Amino acid sequence: MKLTLILCLFSFQLSAANGSVVAGLSTYEVAQLEEAALPAPLVGFSHAPLDAMLRKYVSATGKVDYASFKNDPTIARYLGMLESASPSVMSENEEKAFWINVYNIYTIKLIIDNKLPKSIKDIGSPWDKKFIKIAGETYSLNQVENEILRPKFKDARVHFAINCASVSCPKLHNAAFTASNIEAKLEQLTREFVNDSVMNELSSGRIKISNIFDWYGVDFKQSGTVIDWLNQYSDVKIDGDAKIGYKSYNWDLNIR
Repeated sequence: MKLTLILCLFSFQLSAANGSVVAGLSTYEVAQLEEAALPAPLVGFSHAPLDAMLRKYVSATGKVDYASFKNDPTIARYLGMLESASPSVMSENEEKAFWINVYNIYTIKLIIDNKLPKSIKDIGSPWDKKFIKIAGETYSLNQVENEILRPKFKDARVHFAINCASVSCPKLHNAAFTASNIEAKLEQLTREFVNDSVMNELSSGRIKISNIFDWYGVDFKQSGTVIDWLNQYSDVKIDGDAKIGYKSYNWDLNIR
């Protein structure tokens, strides 16, 4: 039966190329062959498994129950889905959401694979380990951030969506990013981080801000100064000549 269908399909494609009708086939059979000859439609990648885990194991403040992640078989299933995904065929928003989710779930994997260290920095070269498998390629966390997310999308708000498993990092959001929510989530999380008085101390004449604004300063200066960028989200109007300092970074694990 399978061989017959293949031969008929081949015959149909040849006949179609010559502008003739396949003899001996009903209209229904021709329609079925036409459908079989078409490329399979693209189906949007689903982050539903990740979303379910994040809602269960991450608090509203971004604290993570790593032990529960480790014991949930869903994580292995989701990582398998990521490995067989094709980000190159995704829309811009879908791909941006995809790589943010990749960064976050593989950071969690790194922590649980290393038996929940007190700090991610207790793991040797954590950001340079090539253990992220996507579409036949293997990446490190640094590659996902600095060779894909930052240069491809040129969106500084991404820094407040990816999480490095540390207290001073922008919190791990307790829902997955998707093509439909990525814009609203990036706006929300950026505004929350900028106005978090623990992460940033803001006033009109002096600011003491997260080292993220120093380490990745070029991303926040694409259309002006860091202060110009901050003023897009800050509840406090910061003077253009305000003095800038940076807060110490707490690398302790963001454990729940």
